This record gives sequence, structure tokens and C-alpha cells, in this order.
Amino acid sequence: MKLKHLYLALSVLGICYTWYYNIQWFQTVENPTFFSFMQDAQVNFAGKSFGADLTVVVLTFFVFMIPESIKLKIKFWWILIPLTFLIAIAFTFPLFLYMRANTLENLQSK
Repeated sequence: MKLKHLYLALSVLGICYTWYYNIQWFQTVENPTFFSFMQDAQVNFAGKSFGADLTVVVLTFFVFMIPESIKLKIKFWWILIPLTFLIAIAFTFPLFLYMRANTLENLQSK
């Protein structure tokens, strides 16, 4: 198995794993809005710790992804920015690594 295929599998795992819990939340709350989701995520220090951790991970991802995408001329890289917030960093980060590996592979075969 190529490493790029592992990245793709991790991207699928990232969307399934995170959205399993998102769907559970939507089905169990009275007021399923983005605002109430963010409030529930910050209910205690453990949730705030995860939020702080993910904020730094997302910022680091963007700092790496944007220049790397421009340098390698990765197509449609910009779509990963809104998808990070709409779906999950657990989905977009491995998807970017797949896109990057695919681009590098194509550049090496030329």
C-alpha cells in the first residue's frame, strides 16, 4: 500500500469518526445550532483543552498547507480551508497529505 492511500484512508476515518459524534450530538440536543455546539464543546476544562489544541493544530496546518500548495501548484487546495471548519481537521489534514503525495508522485513521473 502506498503512503498516499493510507492518507486517503485516514481522511475517510477522520470524517466518519468525527461526524459519528456530531450526528449523535445533533440527535440528542434540544437546540442543534452551531452556537449551541460551540457552547457545549466549552462546557468544561477538558473541552476547552481540546478546543485550544485543535486551534493550534488548524493554524499550524494552514501555515504548512498554504505555501506548500502554492509551491507545488496543488489544484483545489483552497477548498480545504472551509472544509476544515465545516467537516473536521481530521478529514482535511490527511486529505491534503493525499493531495500533496499525489502531486509529488505526478511531478516525479514527468
